[in-house]
Amino acid sequence: MLKSLLIKDYALIEQVNVEFGKGLNIITGETGAGKSILIDAMGLLLGERASNEVIRKGAFKTVVEGIFDVENNFKIKNILKENDLEFFPELIIRREISLKGANRCFINDTPATLSLTKDIGNLLVDMHGQHEHQSLLRVETHINFLDEFGKIGSLLEDYREQYNRLSGLSYELKSFQDKESGLKEKKDINSYQIKEIDSVLPQEGEDERLTNELNLLENSEKLLELTTNIYQNLYDSKNSVYDLLSKIKNDLEEVKNIDKSFGDALNEFESATTFINDVSDFVRSYNSKIELESEHLEKIRERLSELNLIKKKYGGSIKSILEYRKKIGEEFDIAENYTAKIETIEEEIKKVREYCGIAAEKLSNKRREIADNLEKEVQQELNFLGIPNAFFRVDIEHEQIDNNLNNYIVINDQKFKYYVNGYDRIEFFISTNLGEDLKPLVKVASGGEISRIMLALKTILAKNDKLPLLIFDEIDTGVSGRIAQRVGHALKSLSEYHQIISITHLPQIAGLADYHLAVEKKITGDRVISSIHKLNAGERVKEVAKLLSGENLTEASLKSASELMNQIK
Repeated sequence: MLKSLLIKDYALIEQVNVEFGKGLNIITGETGAGKSILIDAMGLLLGERASNEVIRKGAFKTVVEGIFDVENNFKIKNILKENDLEFFPELIIRREISLKGANRCFINDTPATLSLTKDIGNLLVDMHGQHEHQSLLRVETHINFLDEFGKIGSLLEDYREQYNRLSGLSYELKSFQDKESGLKEKKDINSYQIKEIDSVLPQEGEDERLTNELNLLENSEKLLELTTNIYQNLYDSKNSVYDLLSKIKNDLEEVKNIDKSFGDALNEFESATTFINDVSDFVRSYNSKIELESEHLEKIRERLSELNLIKKKYGGSIKSILEYRKKIGEEFDIAENYTAKIETIEEEIKKVREYCGIAAEKLSNKRREIADNLEKEVQQELNFLGIPNAFFRVDIEHEQIDNNLNNYIVINDQKFKYYVNGYDRIEFFISTNLGEDLKPLVKVASGGEISRIMLALKTILAKNDKLPLLIFDEIDTGVSGRIAQRVGHALKSLSEYHQIISITHLPQIAGLADYHLAVEKKITGDRVISSIHKLNAGERVKEVAKLLSGENLTEASLKSASELMNQIK
């Protein structure tokens, strides 16, 4: 529900802040006062295109801001969540147009794209009048009106399950077909590279391990020489460290026998001697294991050369070689089994085309049933709304395919084009005058007529339609008297399910308002300014009286207005 609308420096409006209520909100005012400016500003707020020409003379920018009650609107909650915007019970949409050409949108004070603003607006408001924002004038929406009327959600879900399966398989098939020529061209290359890599069969980390082993083997002679010298100097030569330590140990023992204070020093020395013995044992053991294997050394050099060569060709490391081998292996397997894979997918598609066709036919048959009822109810409602000779038809067609295109489903062994909502192409046709041929509804020229047709549909679909706000711009065009009263009652009835904002010049409609707003134009200085305010009970009677008899109010016109307002309620 729209709670308030702020318009600042837009056309003739300096600044207005309008509050709206539940039920039927009526806007009246003299011609040229600015009633349609309100609707245009609303369109701007909901994402319509705009230029800086709408900016009021002398101002730097136009601002339009709407506050909506969306506490129980789960569609709004979901779209905000999808776009990382915080949800509040009140949704604030603001649009700014500046002289510099900047066009900024805000959702809950957070910058937003115009596209997102329009998407959110489409979930909040449906505008009907003499402008382009009319869902009924888009053929693609007609199928939605019919489906909402028939409540065929479960059948539609069954169809879409098969539709999604078919779409997924078709995409998979196309992906394989797109790869076909490339896979065949690469098959021979991949085969050669697989054999080349597999002939070497590199193992992860193998090059590092062999490099370390090569380093040891290439230095084995040096290691043998050095460890031999170390062992001899420590233990196995005439003047070895071991012999020298033994002599020193004997001398220390003699000193200790003379002076007991050398006991600790002797113990420490014996520990050092033990350490030297351990080092000698380790060196001797290491020396004994050194082997001068020239043949093994050459094999390692050959293997490393083989690995380095293949690393240069396939990525610079064994890891990259293994990753590349996996990739070309998968491509080779696909190419090897390409025909069988394609046949498997095609066979599955053939089955799903028929499943999808069965679901689409059930959906279509149901639509034909409900189309008859919708036609009758729309004609009755149009008759009530002052188009007595209207003839309304729901046209349901299918496009049969006779060529070899893949975009089809199968029904009774025939190929048909299909869509996300089935295989029906649905369009509303209407004749509003006796003797006229049926014509596409989207080509109906009269704004008032199309609005009454929409009102008829909205009245019928009121309990199913989820949009919280409907706006009608002069829905009463071309009607008067008894028919105007009927249009008013239709709006009143519709307002039980939606918030309605309607611009009117007819007293029969204005008298039914739950909230009555008046637009007036006055001259301030050398400027014309439009303003709007909510009418109290007394002001409402005067406004309805103006609609009955003009600006010159009399006791008779006020009495007539009061009687009319009491009568139509």
